[in-house]
Amino acid sequence: MAEPHVTLEQTDLDPAPEKLRGPLEEQLSSALQRATEVVSDDYDGEPVDEVTDRLLSETRAALHPDIADAFQPDPAELRRVAEVIVNRH
Repeated sequence: MAEPHVTLEQTDLDPAPEKLRGPLEEQLSSALQRATEVVSDDYDGEPVDEVTDRLLSETRAALHPDIADAFQPDPAELRRVAEVIVNRH
């Protein structure tokens, strides 16, 4: 399975926030990749919706609380990752 990656879609940032975009995308992607590994390793036949919820929960658990609270991934993309996990098992 390809490792999931988070891309922030804001194009009108000032220079200072723009400098933070790359590191934040890396942090979010790393947390999502770790969550994908954990959920995949623990997968035991759960439905896609439950796997999607676990992915979000595990990702947020790996982030600073302020970042976790603001993290709103694309639901369709998160579900796509969950479907890959379900279909692999």
